[in-house]
Amino acid sequence: MSTTVPAYRRIQTAVQQLITRKGLKPGDNVPSERELAKLHGVSLMTARHALTVLEHEGVVERRRYAGTFVAQPRIHFNKLTSYTEEMSSRGLAPHSRLITGKVIYNEDEIVAQLNLPPGSAMVKIERIRYASDEPFALETCYLPNAEFPGLLAKHLGTNSLFFVIENEFGITLSYADEEVDATAADERVAALLSLSCGSPILRICQVIRSSNNRPIMYVIGQYCAQRHTLFIRRFR
Repeated sequence: MSTTVPAYRRIQTAVQQLITRKGLKPGDNVPSERELAKLHGVSLMTARHALTVLEHEGVVERRRYAGTFVAQPRIHFNKLTSYTEEMSSRGLAPHSRLITGKVIYNEDEIVAQLNLPPGSAMVKIERIRYASDEPFALETCYLPNAEFPGLLAKHLGTNSLFFVIENEFGITLSYADEEVDATAADERVAALLSLSCGSPILRICQVIRSSNNRPIMYVIGQYCAQRHTLFIRRFR
C-alpha cells in the first residue's frame, strides 16, 4: 500500500535539496512562501506551514518584509547528534579543519571526568567546524587512548568522529551530560574563529556516554555566540 507524502513535506525536501544543490550559505535567499506555493501548485497556507517547520528545525530564517534565507547554525540542546549529521540535516555541506591530533598525558581533570586512572593517556582532537565556508565553532575532544588505538589515522578532518566510534570501534553513543556557559574568546580562539579578542562565545562541555552508561568522550565546544539561536519547545 503506497503512502502519499504530504505537500508541505515535499516542499521541505525541495527547499533542502535546493540549498544543497546550489551550495547556498547562511544568509542566502531561498524562495518565499508565495514563490513556493506557485511553483508546487499548493495553497499559500501549505507553503507557509512548510517554511514554518523548516524555520523551527533551523534550516531557514524568515525576516519580515525582507524574505526567507538560509539560517545560521543552531545548537540543539535536547538531541545528541554529530556535527556531520547536524549540518547535513539542514542541507549544508559539513566541513572541518583538524588543528590538533595527538596523544597527551597529565590531563587529570579530564581523566577524572571519564572515570579513568590518574595519568591515563588521552587522544586529543581539536577541529574548527564550518557551516559552508564560515567558521562557527572550535571543538576539542578527549578520548582514552587505550580504548581507541589508531583513532588518529581515521582522517578526522573529513570523517565523522561519531561514525568512526560507532562503526569502527563498535561503541553505541547514547546521551551526553552538558554544562553550558557564556564566556569571552581568548586570543587563540578569536583568531581561529575570525573574531575579535574578547568577543562573546558560548561554551558547551559534554561528557558523552555509551549505551551502557560508560563515559566515552569529553568534549569542549566553543561557539560564535552571535551565530546561534536556541529553539525550545516546552510540554506540560
